[in-house]
Amino acid sequence: MDVQHNIAEIAADPRLAAPADVPGATFHDISTRILSSIDTVIDGKPDAARLALTVLLAQGHLLLEDVPGVGKTLLAKTLARTIDCTVNRIQFTPDLLPSDVTGVSIFNQDSRRFEFRPGPVFANIVIGDEINRASAKTQSSLLECMEEHQVTVDGHTHALGEPFMVVATQNPIEMEGTYPLPEAQRDRFMARISMGYPDARAEADMLETHQSVSPLEAIRPVASVTDIAGMMRQVRGVYVSPAVKDYTVAIGRATRDHPRLRLGASPRSLLQLLRAAKAGAALEGRDFVLPDDVAAIADAVLAHRLLLDRKATSAGETASTIVQDVLARVPVAREVQRR
Repeated sequence: MDVQHNIAEIAADPRLAAPADVPGATFHDISTRILSSIDTVIDGKPDAARLALTVLLAQGHLLLEDVPGVGKTLLAKTLARTIDCTVNRIQFTPDLLPSDVTGVSIFNQDSRRFEFRPGPVFANIVIGDEINRASAKTQSSLLECMEEHQVTVDGHTHALGEPFMVVATQNPIEMEGTYPLPEAQRDRFMARISMGYPDARAEADMLETHQSVSPLEAIRPVASVTDIAGMMRQVRGVYVSPAVKDYTVAIGRATRDHPRLRLGASPRSLLQLLRAAKAGAALEGRDFVLPDDVAAIADAVLAHRLLLDRKATSAGETASTIVQDVLARVPVAREVQRR
């Protein structure tokens, strides 16, 4: 198939047409259906499901980090199945090459020219399973995709479809055979979720319902890609007052000045923090952001980007405790004006 025709076919998917804004009631209905579908598969993790949806609507990327077997990949697959969109899965391994992710140019003997064959990254939702088992070179192949929604191969740039989201899973770096994500790679993930073990009741329910068949098989799309794109547009229109913007900046600057941090929050992270707060406000049924929206999502958005100094690490502190300390120190914006 001709390469330009192939790329054009992906970009011309009628589901990717510019949508109209989703009415408030419809926004609520669609988000409720998505969360309800995820809840039928992922037992006892409503907060993780809500955060995953928040990141999707904020046009970010999600990192799921925890020990093996707690449902990281299952959450990613379930979120993808609730939406009628293109989905590809990449299993990251030590021998995976960048071209296995982005695509490769192949010489066509008939046309006597090189043609680009798109890789699995050309999809609306890309599931990167165990991303930290691949080398840093392969991990870096996602940098341009995640930030600019495009792929450059052999000097030619190819646009990715919209919406576009990477949902990556990784095991803790203490696990055997893992490579730590570079700082630049972590900074491109809007939020990180640590799944954790389910409580006793949820685990007992899982043993009962997952015995014969996986609930994932019963999941059907409850929203179209056009619905999601319209919800994203509505999230972009959520109002943020100057006071909330100042509060967000104060949080970021406090991390950079914190005595127990080597690396604080980047300007990109503050942009993503505010976008995630807008999505959180929209899911609450509001068209304006409160300081509580920023504080509620701050740990998930900022903690994985912060680097502690040796003294803090040896004392057993974590990035999450530092974020909580910063939130306790930064004065809360008192005046929040609606449009």
